[in-house]
Amino acid sequence: MPRIFEPLKVRDFALLWSGMAVSMLGDRFFVVAMAWETYTLSNDPLALGIVAACSTTPVLLFVLFGGVLTDRVDRRHMMIASDLIRAVSIGTIGVLALSGNLHLWELAALVAVAGIGSALFLPAFSSIVPELVPAELLPQANALASFMRLAVGLAGPALAGLVVATAGTGWAFLADAVSYAASTAAALALVARPPAKKERAFKRELLEGFAFVRRTPWLLGSLIASLPLNVAVAASIVLLPFIVKNGVHASAGALGLVYTARAVGGLAGSFAYGHRGVPRHHVVVMYLGWVVSVTSTMGFGLAGNVATLVVLALLGGCGSAVGQSIWGTMMHTLVPNEVLGRVYSLDHLTAVAIIPVATAGAGFLASAAGARATLVAAGAFSAAVTLLFLVAWPGMRASERDGSMRRSGALA
Repeated sequence: MPRIFEPLKVRDFALLWSGMAVSMLGDRFFVVAMAWETYTLSNDPLALGIVAACSTTPVLLFVLFGGVLTDRVDRRHMMIASDLIRAVSIGTIGVLALSGNLHLWELAALVAVAGIGSALFLPAFSSIVPELVPAELLPQANALASFMRLAVGLAGPALAGLVVATAGTGWAFLADAVSYAASTAAALALVARPPAKKERAFKRELLEGFAFVRRTPWLLGSLIASLPLNVAVAASIVLLPFIVKNGVHASAGALGLVYTARAVGGLAGSFAYGHRGVPRHHVVVMYLGWVVSVTSTMGFGLAGNVATLVVLALLGGCGSAVGQSIWGTMMHTLVPNEVLGRVYSLDHLTAVAIIPVATAGAGFLASAAGARATLVAAGAFSAAVTLLFLVAWPGMRASERDGSMRRSGALA
């Protein structure tokens, strides 16, 4: 068996990821169905923008609250509660859609409720892994997590599109609701692991999470670095389709090929990291992976044909997967379990906070300076700032020198 699959020998981890694989497949159904149903109810891009904002805004508002709760209670219970919230809200959308009684305001309100469930789920799911697998398998566990997300991302949208086209959005929403039921069943089967700490005031516990981040250089620096890093991500989201259509004059099929190439690159990077494990200079490799990823965005602005875009997407996906897998391993290894939920909530918050502003900014700059120039500028800016944090942020590479990763058993 390849090393990347070794964590599946651990019963609870295998249960967790069996449920999560089904749930993530359901999420692809939700994304496709939400967009299609919105345009059915109101054929206006603004309507989809509002509905999408209703889905993501609750994550920004409630994820820190979810982080505090995650460190207070059995993380299994948090996952079950959040899955039930999402199953009921999305299942209700499905029933209303099938009956022909769904209105746009109801869709927006119900996806907002589901967003609250996601805000509770993300820190709980991210922080439960170190409770399930031994330290020496954490690199493989994080690589496998990335691998499975990308594998589902390859197959899920096509399958979701087929269901929407043949059966309608209502059944796609119900399929997503059922996927949360499967995830709930898997979480119920996990061994209970109640926290040892006593509850304190919410504000005090939240400030403890901030305090830990503030006194941990690699963590604070990387969370700040993620903000400019995601400028390139936002630019790619908005402008890569424009480049395919208008820059290299290719079809939507070519855009799908580029997206697929990024996923394939990510699968290769995840598999390689899972086999190799944590490198000695893990911080350097992590940051270089991120630099490769955002440099591919710069390359999109310079590419003259689809083949070049495909190669860049392969490299970018590989770099991103390696960087994120190492990041997850460092979080699981170097952040104490009793504060991990709150730290992960900050991680999720910084990861998405700049995206709405950056996507709007990318569109504005592209209108003024052109899509190619905007992609080149965004990629170059993100790469330069990311490298600057690596070489200039005090204490960024401390875990490479102090032996903390080796003592944990995670270092290869």
